[in-house]
Amino acid sequence: QSLKRMKLDYVDIFYHHVFDPNTPLEETALALDHIVRQGKALYVGISNYNKARTEEIMAIFKELKTPFIVNQPSFSMLNRWVERDGLDKFCVENGIGLAVFSPLYQGFLTDRYLGGVPEDSRIGKGATWIANELDDKMLSKLNALNDIAASRGQKLSQLAIAWLLNNKAVATVLVGASRPQQIIDNVGAVDNLTLSEQELAKIEEILAQ
Repeated sequence: QSLKRMKLDYVDIFYHHVFDPNTPLEETALALDHIVRQGKALYVGISNYNKARTEEIMAIFKELKTPFIVNQPSFSMLNRWVERDGLDKFCVENGIGLAVFSPLYQGFLTDRYLGGVPEDSRIGKGATWIANELDDKMLSKLNALNDIAASRGQKLSQLAIAWLLNNKAVATVLVGASRPQQIIDNVGAVDNLTLSEQELAKIEEILAQ
């Protein structure tokens, strides 16, 4: 039905969106494998799976010979569970890419909140679950990161994307946008993706505060 609505014969990647503790992984893996064998997708992916669950379902995919290539987790400068979990290193070692979402952490890693909370912003409208995190400490951190971005001729959002793409596991960054200019700004990150050791060390110092 989805393929008919999109007027496509197949999709490149079909994702299983989130781990389901109530369904055996073998059943999930078989369903994804069948989609490929039926010609409805070229590859399969998973989303929001940690390292342990990724390793477990990957073993099943290998047995089935299912073309499994990608995991889609949340990941950003302000949300680094992927590193703590070891998921990024595991994916590099096993040839799996990360397609990361929420790279700008609900807009925190943009110039939107550097001077406080605008009334027409997500937080100003009460439309985000992380409003309580935008305290003086966070604002100080964001402005310090913005100083690094400015020294590179970038916006904060562009620095945040470049930082993610410096991780060898990250294959692509999924950025949402509410205005066309945001897409233009975000794509501009590719103009300067190289981060020096000094810049990376300074970013770590700021994030640790």
